[in-house]
Amino acid sequence: MTLTQRLWKTAPLLLAATMLFWAGNSIAGRAMSGVVPPMTLTFWRWMLASLLVAPLAWKHLRTDGPVLRRYWKLVVLLSLSGVASFGALLYWGLESTTALNSLLMQAAIPPLILFFGFIVLRDRVGPGALVGVALSLLGVLVVISEGRPWALLSLHLNPGDGIILVGVVLYAGYSLLLRRRPQVHPLSLLLVTFVLAALITAPLYVHELIQGRTFEVTPQALAGIGYVALFPSFLAYLCFNRGVELIGAGPAGQYMHLMPVFGAVLAVALLGEPFHPYHAAGVGLIGLGIAATAFAGRKRA
Repeated sequence: MTLTQRLWKTAPLLLAATMLFWAGNSIAGRAMSGVVPPMTLTFWRWMLASLLVAPLAWKHLRTDGPVLRRYWKLVVLLSLSGVASFGALLYWGLESTTALNSLLMQAAIPPLILFFGFIVLRDRVGPGALVGVALSLLGVLVVISEGRPWALLSLHLNPGDGIILVGVVLYAGYSLLLRRRPQVHPLSLLLVTFVLAALITAPLYVHELIQGRTFEVTPQALAGIGYVALFPSFLAYLCFNRGVELIGAGPAGQYMHLMPVFGAVLAVALLGEPFHPYHAAGVGLIGLGIAATAFAGRKRA
């Protein structure tokens, strides 16, 4: 068995790689701020990712096409909420906030999924899990308010943090919608949602061009676009789908908590972003929330 074959059968490594690539997405988005406009970066990310996925997905798409057409409204909604919008809002928000802040706010996605499942779908959630959700969300509030949650009452919120927070909420809703996804091959769904994301963001890309927001074709710009298309898009989704196939969606979702850990190290090391005491407090609260949720889940099981 080759090394590649061993990796393809090792869920922890595949899922850890996924979270590293997704953490790198925020780092790249912040590094590209002022180099490539956000909607331009979003459009080319999904366009190139579609070209990368197409050779692998084409044979499955020929079989799954009728099913995808039958559920076209749901497929469009999945692409709009969790692919096109989240990426666009992330890159837009990173123009005025730090990569570290964005990563810590993304740590609220799993608790928000739990919360929305309880509110919308009436999922059974125990007191321990609710405490976990409350602690994680408090941690996010500490980060976006720079350690002064009471300041949110005056509505002086960093615009970038607010934009990314909207994206986080949309992505949590997308995760709930995935429960109703059509039963097709993961690569078929991946290709269609990637292509739709490129089409959805195309008008925003054109609007940036009309406004004169273009980018200079430099090695840095090309490397940034190439990175977000290859690693957090094509490879990350490929590894994540395989990880879910090996161990299931629930256990695979727990690996999302590695993303802010990887991202914090990358933001400090590569971007030189400062790590403030309120970041530490936010990490601690989010960690406590994750632990409470995980403990409640094991106890219920």
